[in-house]
Amino acid sequence: MPGGKERELRRRISSVQSTKKITRAMELIAATRVVKAMQRADAARPYARRITSVIENLAAGGASVDHPLLREVEEVKTVGFIVIGGDRGLAGAFNTNPIRAAERQLMAHQTEGKSYALFCVGKKPGAYFRFRNYRVDHSYEGFTADPTYEDARRIADDVAAAFVSGQVDEVELIYTEFISMGTQRVSVRRFLPLEDTSVIAAGGSGSAEAASAFEFEPSPEAVLESLLPRYIEARLFGALLDNAASEHANRQRAMKSATDNAEDLITKLSREMNAARQASITTEIMEIVGGAEALGGGGDSVDLGPALAEASSIATVVLAPAPYGPGSAAPLEGGAAPSSEFTIKGNVDSMLYHRPDSRSYSVTNAEVWFDSPESAEAAGFTLANTHPNS
Repeated sequence: MPGGKERELRRRISSVQSTKKITRAMELIAATRVVKAMQRADAARPYARRITSVIENLAAGGASVDHPLLREVEEVKTVGFIVIGGDRGLAGAFNTNPIRAAERQLMAHQTEGKSYALFCVGKKPGAYFRFRNYRVDHSYEGFTADPTYEDARRIADDVAAAFVSGQVDEVELIYTEFISMGTQRVSVRRFLPLEDTSVIAAGGSGSAEAASAFEFEPSPEAVLESLLPRYIEARLFGALLDNAASEHANRQRAMKSATDNAEDLITKLSREMNAARQASITTEIMEIVGGAEALGGGGDSVDLGPALAEASSIATVVLAPAPYGPGSAAPLEGGAAPSSEFTIKGNVDSMLYHRPDSRSYSVTNAEVWFDSPESAEAAGFTLANTHPNS
């Protein structure tokens, strides 16, 4: 029967194997979802580029509006933070990095005497800031892995309302930008106020000729004014899609690492279990050999076949008699090889048996001799393909 340590190791190996199956399944699911998230992010970029291009063309054509989203204040007293994270964990440092970046920004503004307002997107950012006694003004949960445009519109409306009403004077957007499958980085950008139309016209790639090729109803200024809210919605939606793709990519890497670690742990525990099992069998055989010697009174021959077979729980085979007996406690003088009748030597200390031509005869005392491989294996000994001294 296996000992207590062996049973405990078997239970641990079984537990790790179950965990490995879970992490492997999560890795495959994340690999599938990250491809879909990348496709959605790529599909949303043309709309964002087009609306940006239209705004730049209108600004270059001379359209100018006094929109509340363009309002600049002389002294910023309150800063809003849109912190985008995830609803679930098991994604490495995906949730930790944007949260820490947001906290650094928040503390830096607090040292300047500014107040703050938090718009937390995802369960993890909201739970973090609440736990540390920060005031969370708005919290959005349940869609970070698969955001929709309506989710972005709802968040953008709340942020724009807070900015227009004067609750916040400036808004920063903090999220994980998706660069590639292997690279994602935290991005901190100013979200509001938007750049003035004169700045957009000077720094953008728009042209007055492009705007003059169209007729606008009721006016270019009215069109520009209606596009600005859509512009911030598109920017926020793009950030949500990038964040979702980053979450799946980070989760895939984290689950692959967990699966690899589980495999390493299973290998380590299996080796420990085998060593414990080998030590247990060795101890049993040594006890049986010692007891047989005591019962035999030091005689030349003792039949240990049945006892050894019972101790190893492998087979109940009685070893054939031989000139020195199936087992002999006395080593040969000088480690000499036995006569030709004995072809296999078993060493109860190492649980190995060797061929007569093995160089180990010069350093190993023969304690048990067998006349065939079957006899040695029936007694619980195993063949050594190599020897430490070979």
